[in-house]
Amino acid sequence: MDETILSFENITKLFPGVRALDNVSMHFRKGEIHAIVGENGAGKSTLIKILAGAYQPTEGTIHVLGKTYSAHSHYTPHESLALGISVIYQEFNLIPYLSVTENIFYGREATKGGFIDRKQMAGETRRLCQEMGIKLNPRTKVKDLSVAYQQIVEIVKALSRDVHIVVMDEPTAPLTNKEIDSLFQLVRRMKARGVTVLYISHRLEEVFEICDRVSVMRDGKYITTRDTRDVTIKELIGFMIGRELSQDYPQAAGKGSKVVLAVDGLTTDRIENVSFALYEGEILGLGGLVGSGRTETARAIFGADRLKSGEVMVLGKTRRISSPADAIRYGIGLLPEDRKSQGLVIGMQVKENVTYGILRALSRFGLVSSAAQKRISLELKDSLNIKTPKITQITRNLSGGNQQKVVLAKWLATKCDILVFDEPTRGIDVGTKQEIYSLMRELTRQGKSIIMISSEMLELIGMSDRIVIMHEGRVNGILSKEDFSQERILEIASGTKGNGGQTR
Repeated sequence: MDETILSFENITKLFPGVRALDNVSMHFRKGEIHAIVGENGAGKSTLIKILAGAYQPTEGTIHVLGKTYSAHSHYTPHESLALGISVIYQEFNLIPYLSVTENIFYGREATKGGFIDRKQMAGETRRLCQEMGIKLNPRTKVKDLSVAYQQIVEIVKALSRDVHIVVMDEPTAPLTNKEIDSLFQLVRRMKARGVTVLYISHRLEEVFEICDRVSVMRDGKYITTRDTRDVTIKELIGFMIGRELSQDYPQAAGKGSKVVLAVDGLTTDRIENVSFALYEGEILGLGGLVGSGRTETARAIFGADRLKSGEVMVLGKTRRISSPADAIRYGIGLLPEDRKSQGLVIGMQVKENVTYGILRALSRFGLVSSAAQKRISLELKDSLNIKTPKITQITRNLSGGNQQKVVLAKWLATKCDILVFDEPTRGIDVGTKQEIYSLMRELTRQGKSIIMISSEMLELIGMSDRIVIMHEGRVNGILSKEDFSQERILEIASGTKGNGGQTR
């Protein structure tokens, strides 16, 4: 369909000291799946928040569903919802202890005779699920659903409002390949109903699989819109970053001969008899399917999960690590998969996050040295190229890639020599990914050692010196660089084959 359902005209958004959007104009058609791509900080989120009514534009006009709103109109989230616009953010807007039906109709419950009509709402939930080909029990509490099904609840909630435009922000980030396939089927069904889907993703291969058109933003500006059949990934990346980008991974310096970390027989409630060694200057990949025990292994090493048996040796000495504080004392740092809730205090300043782990060392008589905080934060900001106007910036206002750099800065401030990166580039744009890769390699050249958990096959192969592959909570194989192949890794990860899980 060629009918325009939404257009932005000369949208500009100013924040103190920042031009987040600069004269952006683009349009979207009824019943299309339209990707919006760009590096972190390109302005995608700001544009979507303007569409949702959360931000008011400084200048410009929105034309949506036959109505026009200028920068001076009172366009609110309530108005956006009333128009049939729904935004599904990465952090779902669900209430865990309520049922599927209660979440879908929260705040607009059906009533009969002055009482909530639960039967009618459950029936409507079943009808919507059937219409979209979804099997979902309306009475199930949201807390008991997988992430994929929680996302489905968000979609059904949107459809229950007679939605016309759905915005999906990084919808596949937490999903397995099978769950992604199911999500794509659901998105295509929405398109068939005439719903316009705005699809935001850093996974460019998905853009070409699911989207009809793609619009590119860079540095707050609109760059171009192309039909996905008429553009290549390489061209798209060029539009996004405005420069040539090498797809090669940084050259490895080669691991040393010294074992800096060895785990022997680690067993918790989630993993069993996990053993391997990490060498000085090495990036040791930790691969496996979702649920194979990769993150649980990292948590066991870091003291976040209680060990039932097994031991951790640091530089040849057995260390009792029963808490993260113990791990930090022995020079181990963890950059968690969920950096916003586990790696940072996002409401605090950049300098406060960077020095969070060394406050005691910076304090005297109970007072933190502001000068020392500033000096260390500025040094790490410069060395890691953290893009922030000032170190007193609130961390939640940084892009995902720069938030990840702040987490890394925090561990470098503690002088950790063993770093565990859990999904280091999840939700990070292609340009910043290259920066993160270069930083990781530079750290190994300085003698630090890295365990890297990754669900991205190319990243796992491109960055690792060796790969430990897990299956159902156990090590099912360890591959050297010369043995890497996607087929071999998938065979071991799926349990089809193994190589005994040798530890060296």
